Amino acid sequence: MLMKSRVLMIGAASVLALSACTKKEVTAPGATPTTATATASDNAVAATVNGVPIHVATVDLMVKERTAQGQPDSPELRKAIIDNLAMQTLVAAEAVKKGLDKTPEAQRQLEIVRSSLLANAFVQDYIKTNPVTDAMVKAEYEKLNAKAGASEYKARHILVATEAEAKDIVAKLKKDMKVFAALAKEKSMDPGSKANGGDLGWFNPSGMVPEFGAAVAKLEKGKFTEEPVKSQFGYHVIVLDDSRAVTPPPFEQVQEQLKQQVQRNNLKAFFDDMKAKAKIDIVGAPAAPAVPASPTAPAATAPAVTK
Repeated sequence: MLMKSRVLMIGAASVLALSACTKKEVTAPGATPTTATATASDNAVAATVNGVPIHVATVDLMVKERTAQGQPDSPELRKAIIDNLAMQTLVAAEAVKKGLDKTPEAQRQLEIVRSSLLANAFVQDYIKTNPVTDAMVKAEYEKLNAKAGASEYKARHILVATEAEAKDIVAKLKKDMKVFAALAKEKSMDPGSKANGGDLGWFNPSGMVPEFGAAVAKLEKGKFTEEPVKSQFGYHVIVLDDSRAVTPPPFEQVQEQLKQQVQRNNLKAFFDDMKAKAKIDIVGAPAAPAVPASPTAPAATAPAVTK
């Protein structure tokens, strides 16, 4: 794709970060004091199962997770949670009787669960002890607006494999610009735009690969690139149809979204530094199973230009 990915990928840590940033404390109307604040003792018991306690704090934790997902707190919800915990306790006890907790598979799964819970607890603590300030959010807003630029463009392009093909297209356009759409449908390798005569619609040049974005920003309305533009995808002949000023959204409208983005960026930087300082030895990762090629699979084509 010509459009650069705007998705931040930081592996499992990003999931933890996103969860931590977006989770909200929700107190339902009419909720009991134990749902709104953690006033119950950690040792307070909500039920027992063959003498094994189910603690109020455990129930409260699960209620908090459900209300954060939009479920209202209610006696019915709490009873359902206790019933589920009671059954889980019974079944777990039977598993222990059979020695299933000692099997290698169970031990590995327990270690994974423990590691995940501790990692999530660390993320929660990091967010609490490293709050995002208004100044950080404002700086991110200004940085993104500066990167986006003041204008967006409407353009068409024809993507070909060689410079010679591109120059041949340029020569034809110099004789008659009206053949652009036909040439795009006939010759362009970009399946995302060729059917539309190479039309890319409106886009911000900062979202395109650098060579393409820079070329579009320099063009005059109605003109095309007389020198083919080379990118990692091939050679482009671009015509600029129009441009318009871009008004960024009000700060207040995107403030919360930017706050979460800054928090994710901070976490990623912290995790990247942690990983760089760690000694990680991959002894031998198992190879992925080979996938046989399909005889009906289409031939590879140039990535589509998408917004």
